[in-house]
Amino acid sequence: MKIIVIGATGTIGKAVVEQLGTRHDIVTAGRNSGQYQVRIEDPASVAALFARTGPVDGVVVAAGDLHFGPLADMTPEQFRIGLDSKLMGQVHVALAAQHRLNDGGSITLTGGIVGHQPIRQGANASTVNRALEGFVVGAAIELPRALRINLVDPTVLTESLPQYGEYFHGFEPADARRVALAYSRSVEGAQTGQVYRVW
Repeated sequence: MKIIVIGATGTIGKAVVEQLGTRHDIVTAGRNSGQYQVRIEDPASVAALFARTGPVDGVVVAAGDLHFGPLADMTPEQFRIGLDSKLMGQVHVALAAQHRLNDGGSITLTGGIVGHQPIRQGANASTVNRALEGFVVGAAIELPRALRINLVDPTVLTESLPQYGEYFHGFEPADARRVALAYSRSVEGAQTGQVYRVW
């Protein structure tokens, strides 16, 4: 299969490329790296990516920004970071991908544990991750041509503890390599409308 991995140089993206790359043709994309550059916040940029790659069999998105900070100090502009980037960015990819995927192709998006296990300073992340679940289950029943869409919902990554560990005291981390297995299940499996929790 020919699979686009958006966010391929991130911690999850690298693990997904390593997991799927031994069996499939991987096309890497990112904001500033990869074979193709794309800004998922911009629908025109997403459309241009698919125009360059041509039809594909799978799309994985492991990209998108969030805002972490105290709710009392949060501004609407800060809250929109997650809405515009991680939520709508992934929605933009899914909306475009449905028209560019080969029959039976798959879309795999990325959520996160705080959609169900909230943390201090994580209201933006909780909102976005829960909304992504709603999008996936809603989109799954409408996709034509046996297309599939799923969400991977990881806990904090072991590799990300130096950066995010202060937010996740008491959470059991997961190695990116283990999280990548859920992306393999989504891309290479048969299910749709699923949330694969790696907690």
